[in-house]
Amino acid sequence: MIQEFRQFLLRGNVVDLAVAVVIGVAFGAVVDSLVGNLLTPVISMIFGEPSLSSMTFRINDSVFGYGAFLDSVFSFVTVAAAVFFLVVKPVNMLIARSRTEPPADPTTKKCPECLSVVPLEARRCAHCTVVFSAA
Repeated sequence: MIQEFRQFLLRGNVVDLAVAVVIGVAFGAVVDSLVGNLLTPVISMIFGEPSLSSMTFRINDSVFGYGAFLDSVFSFVTVAAAVFFLVVKPVNMLIARSRTEPPADPTTKKCPECLSVVPLEARRCAHCTVVFSAA
């Protein structure tokens, strides 16, 4: 039983998941620092408030905190942009570079008469029986 548990822990997907969680927490701290230390001061310069969460309006006795909602939307957009530009775009570029391999030699061809797929070495189409030229 201990051997099975050890195999479970050392499987690639468990280790990969653990690494992803640790990297995700560290990346979240970086993005929080970006928002808190660089972007929030810009917001305070524009709106005159240190945080949008203090912006509210009242209707009768109800207080609507639209600033907290705007803070959440801003944080979400910032995190999404950071993930896109720092993770997704570089990974897509790496994948695109690795796909520049030359295409493999074809093993099939299309029949010029019925457009069915036939082996490259075939002398006659199995579907319409047209004879292929010896080219």
